Amino acid sequence: MQAASRAAASVRSKIVTTSLPAVVASYLAAVNAFDVDGMVAAFAPDAYVNDARREINGTDAIRRWAEKEMAGDHVTMEPREVVDHHGQIIVRSRYDGTYDKTSLPAELVMSDYFNVRDGKIVSLIVIRNQPSPY
Repeated sequence: MQAASRAAASVRSKIVTTSLPAVVASYLAAVNAFDVDGMVAAFAPDAYVNDARREINGTDAIRRWAEKEMAGDHVTMEPREVVDHHGQIIVRSRYDGTYDKTSLPAELVMSDYFNVRDGKIVSLIVIRNQPSPY
């Protein structure tokens, strides 16, 4: 086995498929119910969301984002994979909703990177990843 292949296999072996932490499960349920109060309740007061390369800081701003871009666009998330990578929870989900789908694939799969502390989400990064050639 080549060194690069061994290193990649080693990295993959450290990624553990897991169940959702309760606060992340609550957040996803709130998203799918278009429940803004439930979404915001999952976050710590000083949390941030990075969505579409925009940082949304604090629960007041997160509420405005959730009202307009999650509940307002009727976004739903269907988790396909949940990974615990050294304490960071990665949820890969099929997204749908009434948002502008121009230039998006028929099946939009996004990766949500959650950091949780003391039972609250302290950061959420939403990324549309592309397949890696490596």
